[in-house]
Amino acid sequence: MKPYVPDALPLTHLDLVRLLPKIGPANAALARYDGLLQSVVNPAVMLSPLTQREAVLSSKIEGTQATVDEVLEFEAGMEFDAEKTKDIQEVVNYRKTLTLATAVVEQRPIGLGLIQQMHAALMDSVRGANKTPGEFRREQNWIGSAGCSMEQASFVPPSPLQLLDPLQAWERYLASNDVDVLLQCAVAHAQFELIHPFKDGNGRIGRLLIPLFLFQKGALASPMFYLSDYLESHREMYYTRLQAISREGDWTGWIAFFLDAVAQQAQSNTTRVQAMLALYEQMKGRIVELTHSQHAIAVLDALFDRPIFQSANFVLRSGIPKQSAAPFLRVLRETGILRVIREASGRRAAVLAFPELLNCAEGRTVL
Repeated sequence: MKPYVPDALPLTHLDLVRLLPKIGPANAALARYDGLLQSVVNPAVMLSPLTQREAVLSSKIEGTQATVDEVLEFEAGMEFDAEKTKDIQEVVNYRKTLTLATAVVEQRPIGLGLIQQMHAALMDSVRGANKTPGEFRREQNWIGSAGCSMEQASFVPPSPLQLLDPLQAWERYLASNDVDVLLQCAVAHAQFELIHPFKDGNGRIGRLLIPLFLFQKGALASPMFYLSDYLESHREMYYTRLQAISREGDWTGWIAFFLDAVAQQAQSNTTRVQAMLALYEQMKGRIVELTHSQHAIAVLDALFDRPIFQSANFVLRSGIPKQSAAPFLRVLRETGILRVIREASGRRAAVLAFPELLNCAEGRTVL
């Protein structure tokens, strides 16, 4: 199989008659979600569990096996076996990469330098650490069953000798304006995956770029729109539609799939965020009633930011005086708001969880 030659951007052969009926609903659903986001006082804290969930699901698409609660337990100091720790570290890196990239995009547009920074952060000290983190590949690679030759591959990305031209064209395309922002986002994501500029981690970087691009273009007030939930549950179709671009030039089919994904995920995210906001308001009243303290909101924000935590770290994260924090935690444990995951033992602090938030964010019983 010969290396893929990326199409020139912007695309000129799309079936817009087929896509127009999907563009409107997808944009409307995203706008409703963004309107809800703008009503959230501190989305980075309030919706932290959604970011955790995205990191887990995007990594899961690539075969990583770790759950939201395991990642939070690990960060709270709990220990896992070596293989599970590697999986968890990949998820932690994903979230750190999103945080890093968000700070950069607030200052300047997405460019190849940022992509390399993101890759270096994503691959730091994990399985891909030996695959030149932060550097575009200098070798030909391919995708296929384990051990297959290049001739047997299902996809061969562009030659490393011809990599820079399509990457620079892709960078220019991001800075331009196409007929619709979601259509452009679909094209930008797929083109990045097909260029496949890194030896590993391309899928995760490509999915991180979706909210960052929409944020850059002003379609989102903050880059907290995550598609990995939909893409993971439609994984086979996700890869089939991307493959159809390289095999048949079917960009229209891919964009139609992407627009459906945005419309459905925006609706799902809206429902999830509404439930989390309702829980926040409910808990605000309850914690004020239980503690009669001026620190009640700081307590609640700390729980939303990190719903599994070490009791010893709670003081640092909440900013509450130590003499006040211990009674707060005791009351929340006694009333069942917090659950003990690991009891304190000697110098080892207790690990506590706020199960109602985790269950709300996941849409199922986690703890």
